[in-house]
Amino acid sequence: MEQIRRIARPTDVPDTGLLCDLLWSDPDKDVKGWGDNDRGVSFTFGRDVVSQFLNRHDLDLVCRGHQVVEDGYEFFAKRQLVTIFSAPNYCNEFDNAAAMMSVDESLMCSFQILKPSNKKSLYRYQGRPLTPPRRTPRTKETSSLID
Repeated sequence: MEQIRRIARPTDVPDTGLLCDLLWSDPDKDVKGWGDNDRGVSFTFGRDVVSQFLNRHDLDLVCRGHQVVEDGYEFFAKRQLVTIFSAPNYCNEFDNAAAMMSVDESLMCSFQILKPSNKKSLYRYQGRPLTPPRRTPRTKETSSLID
């Protein structure tokens, strides 16, 4: 954690190293330990890596972003990690919802969901390549949140 605290800010993200990995690494249910990342940068990590990190730093939850998830948020590793994505209908390419997470005084997390708009934007994002969403089957819990 001290390495993260020592990162000079503001800064550019390098192609390799800690800052790159904090931004670009992704959870993967099919990986144990560390694996290659389809993004072509950084790594993927398994449930075991999440558990080890939380135990080592006496934490309960990792909150991360920077990856499209269909329902706006998605848990991983028995709810030890949550990915939150706050851009609905990302770049007009994905029909994803967005989410905002709130944490109350007792550390209970709750989510607000923003459904994608049916309107098409007048603008088209022309930046870096899009990050594809992970496709997961809808559950009763997540379906009720976005329907």
